[in-house]
Amino acid sequence: MRNAAMILGVIAGLIGMVVGFFGYGFVELIDQFGEIEGIAEQVDNPELTQTASIVAPLLAIVGGAMAHSRALVAGILLLISAAGMYYAFGFGVFTMFPIAFAGAAGMLGLAAGKPDEPKAHF
Repeated sequence: MRNAAMILGVIAGLIGMVVGFFGYGFVELIDQFGEIEGIAEQVDNPELTQTASIVAPLLAIVGGAMAHSRALVAGILLLISAAGMYYAFGFGVFTMFPIAFAGAAGMLGLAAGKPDEPKAHF
């Protein structure tokens, strides 16, 4: 389960980066050149879109990378990433795979059968 969470998390982060590039770029494009009514209008919350464009894929990649050693923390990060992508971008044709992959990876990370190694956190 940890390996599946790792692979799915990294894939979700990479696809999420593509969505994030377009989300961030769209906000910047509208800021620079203005809105075209009916064709290109600014999103409701541009700061949220730009922040989620960076943070959500980052959390997915970080969660996927640490899924093998710290599955519980990785699962939580992956679920936060899926929720962030869903909240900022909605569920659509370009976001369905990163959201689904990050959500599935987060559930697998939480459900990993073997407990984490008892190590000090500091």
